[in-house]
Amino acid sequence: MKKFRFLIMAMLIATVSAVFVSCDEDVSIAYTLEGTWEGNMYISSVYDGRTYQSTYTQLDFMRDPYSYSSGRGVWVDYYSNAPWDYVANHIDWTVRDRVIYIHFVEENVNMEIYDYRLSDNHFRGYLRDGDNVVEFNMVHTSSPNWSSYRYGWDPYYDYYYSKSFPGMDDEEAVVTEKPVRKINKTE
Repeated sequence: MKKFRFLIMAMLIATVSAVFVSCDEDVSIAYTLEGTWEGNMYISSVYDGRTYQSTYTQLDFMRDPYSYSSGRGVWVDYYSNAPWDYVANHIDWTVRDRVIYIHFVEENVNMEIYDYRLSDNHFRGYLRDGDNVVEFNMVHTSSPNWSSYRYGWDPYYDYYYSKSFPGMDDEEAVVTEKPVRKINKTE
């Protein structure tokens, strides 16, 4: 009976220590992830029946000082030959069991990054959106002042998507189609 009790205690201690080690690892990943990364995530946007391929993506991960392995940020896809220069979204992200879960706030869409290699300078791995999977490679650039970005599309091109202006009735508001983000499969 003593041997059985010892065996159960040993298994319990091993399980608890494994849980704490994975939490520490997630915090370490989040700490390394913090900052701005730039590269090609192979994102495209569909708008008005046409598909536009982004030229590069910029991700800014800001760690939450109270939860350690999660935070907020901004995901910006830059385009050429599209009716807009970029598509920007606020993101909420968390690292859980070495998988980075990303929630696009404005689009209410979830993606995950897995099987990645992350260092102080390079970030490469796989981005999954449902059944679509792409391989990406990014470089750590800096932490720019994101407040200079206009979150949305340039109103100059008349493709800006937002709620109606204050003081405007909903009947007066012009509803425009907004681009839909998706990832392209790599073969």
